[in-house]
Amino acid sequence: MESKRARLDRFISATKRVSRKHVRVLLAKGLVKVDGEIARDIDQIVDEFSHITLEGEVLQANTPIYLMLHKPVGVVSATVDDKHKTVIDLLSHPDKQQLHIVGRLDLNTSGLLLLTNDGRWSKRLMSPEHKVAKLYRVSLENPIDASYIQAFHEGMYFEFEDITTLPAKLEIVDPHTALVTLMEGRYHQIKRMFGRFRNPVIGLHRISVGEIVLDSQLLAGQSRVLSTAEICS
Repeated sequence: MESKRARLDRFISATKRVSRKHVRVLLAKGLVKVDGEIARDIDQIVDEFSHITLEGEVLQANTPIYLMLHKPVGVVSATVDDKHKTVIDLLSHPDKQQLHIVGRLDLNTSGLLLLTNDGRWSKRLMSPEHKVAKLYRVSLENPIDASYIQAFHEGMYFEFEDITTLPAKLEIVDPHTALVTLMEGRYHQIKRMFGRFRNPVIGLHRISVGEIVLDSQLLAGQSRVLSTAEICS
């Protein structure tokens, strides 16, 4: 979801239904404030979280929201669904309907899910060019061995998309458990990569996205607001 950015004069013109010529007069008189400062530049760029007033009247006062959720298995990563409980249904935040999901998890995957109303922040975390690492714990039906490590590191060709996956890191925890770090998020990527070994994934849990780690105090279905350090990491 893209951040809503616009020129200040256009925002005021649309909000107050006045001409941009009239807006220039308002700016020249020092009647407009952005984030508490008098604004005079018609070309100033504002976004959905800029606090904007006109002669003391608040035109916009949105607050950015950043949440982490411990997603349980059986809950869908969607805002609305006719068949399953959604991650939005699990939240108690009063403004939860404003939120979008940052990097979805499928129905049978648990773990860290991020939600926000800040499009620029979510794009920074999820855009392929930023290559933010996502760490997963994977439980497997059959034993794994060292041959998996090199195959994941080399990447795998997916014929349907005609792409080769970026190098992924695999660490063996025990014969049936691995930690996998991805720098991208292809459709069912982890399940498809282990599928090359004909080894079904029986459990998948996301531990972290970048420097944001799932809070060990959160039970499945619980959420909390991110700290400033987590937001800026």
